[in-house]
Amino acid sequence: MKKPKLLKLPGIQAGIAGEYLVAAELTRRGYVASLTLRNTRGIDILASNSDATKSVGIQVKTSQGANARWMMNKKAEVDLAENLFYVLVCLVPHAVPTFYIVPRRIVATYVRESHERWLKTLGKGGKRHRDSNLRSFRDQNHEYKDRWELMGLG
Repeated sequence: MKKPKLLKLPGIQAGIAGEYLVAAELTRRGYVASLTLRNTRGIDILASNSDATKSVGIQVKTSQGANARWMMNKKAEVDLAENLFYVLVCLVPHAVPTFYIVPRRIVATYVRESHERWLKTLGKGGKRHRDSNLRSFRDQNHEYKDRWELMGLG
């Protein structure tokens, strides 16, 4: 029997799915996870250990497809605090979602340096790339895949 073809979700739905998947995974691991309201700047989920003695803020980014690459904006270049993390979700049709847990400072350094390198290279027709607010993050070596312990909640 053929597997049904899954359509790519619209961006907002993929983002919402990613947030709920992260909250579910944190809960499954015994942590307390609470989704924030949309007006909480830079934090999608507040998570703590079961006795609430340690907590972290989490920003969730979701990509779809086998290419584990997450789009961000220029604000990702700012390293805010030690207890802020990105949980990057990769949604692949007919597969279990994968999670990459990356400290915010690592993301900030990566997007800043990779964007600077991109600006220095030549694009189509030998023309310089024009600056924009778009940035991207990749974990090519899967160094942060399922690294939940980095949040220090255990």
